[in-house]
Amino acid sequence: MMTKVIAINGSPRRKGNTSILMGHILEELEDAGIATEEVSLSGGVARGCTACMRCRESRDGHCVFDDDIVNTCIDKMADADGIILGSPVYFLDVTAEMKGLIDRAGLVAMVNNDLFQRKVGVAVTVMRRAGATAALNTMINFMVYSGMVVPGKPVIGIGREIGAILGDEEGIRRAHDAGKNMVWLLEALSTARAS
Repeated sequence: MMTKVIAINGSPRRKGNTSILMGHILEELEDAGIATEEVSLSGGVARGCTACMRCRESRDGHCVFDDDIVNTCIDKMADADGIILGSPVYFLDVTAEMKGLIDRAGLVAMVNNDLFQRKVGVAVTVMRRAGATAALNTMINFMVYSGMVVPGKPVIGIGREIGAILGDEEGIRRAHDAGKNMVWLLEALSTARAS
């Protein structure tokens, strides 16, 4: 069975700096023969959780609200071996789209036997001036609380205008390092499961 990684881009800019930076991680995965897919929350609306708890009643792996992209993302995340979450910094944290996904997907996963447990997770953020640590913490805390394995080397890039991230050599290098770490851990886990 082929290893799969889903990358979810929480930026309202579908092909902006966050997507570009995540693309460098995906390159490393693809070079190792791992299947990848990027999903953009741009235009797909990922509103916040209402704490209605109907997902706990139904336990069908979905949020009761099925009029946006969240259930599609939950399905793809549950099916993947690895999950990359990426968000630019908006007012010192993740975008509203990313937070909506985290809150709803996290609750659905938790009440459905921890759907994301033991998946490999990597967080990516792009900032202009400040807020990268808070944005990373939001995404990594979701991963850790979900029982995912985070191999370290979170990715921080610097850029504002689309394409500016390409001038951040250290950010690009960290993305490649994170991709290599993700490949290593996915392969190690696959070997462990096979034995």
